[in-house]
Amino acid sequence: MSEQILSEAEYDAITQAAAQWCMRLHEPDCSDAERLAFQQWHDADPLHAFEYEAMREIWEVADQLPPSTLTDTPVIKPAPRRSWQHYGVAAAIALCTLPLAAYSGWELGWLPSSYERFEADDSMRSVTLADGSQVELNLGSALTYSNYKDQRRVTLRKGEAFFKVSHDLTHPFVVKAASGQVKVTGTRFNVWMYEDQVRVTLLQGSVLVSSNSALPGAGFRLEPGMQARYKAGDFEPQISQTYSNDSSLAWRDGKLVLDNLPLSEALPLINRYLETPAQVADSNTGKIRVGGIYDTREIKSLLTSLPKVLPVYLTRNRDGNPVINSLPQSPPKS
Repeated sequence: MSEQILSEAEYDAITQAAAQWCMRLHEPDCSDAERLAFQQWHDADPLHAFEYEAMREIWEVADQLPPSTLTDTPVIKPAPRRSWQHYGVAAAIALCTLPLAAYSGWELGWLPSSYERFEADDSMRSVTLADGSQVELNLGSALTYSNYKDQRRVTLRKGEAFFKVSHDLTHPFVVKAASGQVKVTGTRFNVWMYEDQVRVTLLQGSVLVSSNSALPGAGFRLEPGMQARYKAGDFEPQISQTYSNDSSLAWRDGKLVLDNLPLSEALPLINRYLETPAQVADSNTGKIRVGGIYDTREIKSLLTSLPKVLPVYLTRNRDGNPVINSLPQSPPKS
């Protein structure tokens, strides 16, 4: 987005318009003509798109609005860090249907005082959150950070992240991933997510892991050297012990380690780095084991090399996704 020199009044006018559109587009009686008018306003200036996307994300994080139905709206990456003060005018407007202003929203724990968004595309990235916590992002990862009165909240939108959380006993640090969450006060841990699958690995301190953040209960406590896995629909996470040769954090050195895994378990780890995910043709193919150490930046070539090391061949399904098929077994010689 190109830099524009605007007065406070001009910037506030754009922010107000973004907030008004954000409200109107979520009203059930919003007409096609209004949606067309919004799209024209949205496309007229990159700053319009920037402010609308930031406003929509903030309200979704704050659970004030349902997810946007404008699937054709282009996503504009907000700046790495923006204070809630930049959205003060918009906050008051967007809260006009409630008897409280933005400050009351903060006091009641509804709205964050600060909001940050971070992404790592083709290279890993290290960032420091507003509370001083440090995060390492794997390739193709994205998260948001919001500071609420009663908690610090991270939403891992995709990918993988390693956290070094600043200790604050009275202000818990909560990481939401897929259907569950991880709650800590200060520790070091890793969260890997692919589609609805999540794996949490603890290095230091302790965390509470819940497979469904909507269910009551404190979750399951992990101690250093433990790992929790869950997917959507799990009532509770699966807990296991990690060992000295555990390769869960090899990505921090740019490596993907497949330790003699069946393809059914290896593919989610591989697909995390592919634009078009691969799949196995059947359960027998999924049982074929694969191993090795691979550069995370070269995972695309791993898929094409599988037929050289495994008894498989590649095809594509109707959607264009790669499919791994096992070679037919030769009948035994009589």
